[in-house]
Amino acid sequence: MSATLFAILAFGFLLGVKHAFDSDHISAMSTIAAKTKSLKKSALFGILWGFGHTISLFIIGAFILLFKITVPEKIALSFEFIVAIMLTVLGIDILIKINKNKIHIHKHGDKEHYHFHSHKFNEDHSHGHLQTGKSLLIGSIHGLAGSAAPSLLIISSVSSLSIGLFYILVFGIGSTLGMVFITASLSLPMIL
Repeated sequence: MSATLFAILAFGFLLGVKHAFDSDHISAMSTIAAKTKSLKKSALFGILWGFGHTISLFIIGAFILLFKITVPEKIALSFEFIVAIMLTVLGIDILIKINKNKIHIHKHGDKEHYHFHSHKFNEDHSHGHLQTGKSLLIGSIHGLAGSAAPSLLIISSVSSLSIGLFYILVFGIGSTLGMVFITASLSLPMIL
């Protein structure tokens, strides 16, 4: 492997890790990862997000490389709009769950205190199969949106189809590892 190719792939990996830290990715995955008290489950959610993200990016990238096309701005904006709708729905879902909290009164000896308490989060109610599918879907939708555009610009300048597809996979591995770190970190407060 030439030094230039290695540098391009290393840059793709690092760009993938950085890409996972985009605020829209963190916002979307926080709605899932914060619901579990299992580091293993939250890491799985990150892996599935990364897999979905990489698959959709790989498909788009393959079309770009094979047919030497550019994605029209209207289509790119419509994908961004879909991500915005998805983030809004996830936010509304969290607000609904927060509203289900109840104020409880507790006594410890002579002292009485009040606090919000949710029975929903007392145990691990993450409904694993629903959350895993949700993680995969969120990742896939984010893979369609334009925040991965720097990656697609780089592959459009690559002359080899195999190098371009390999670059996307390396980028995907980087973003997956970044998201595993993020989802695990987001679940730590619930675990602790």
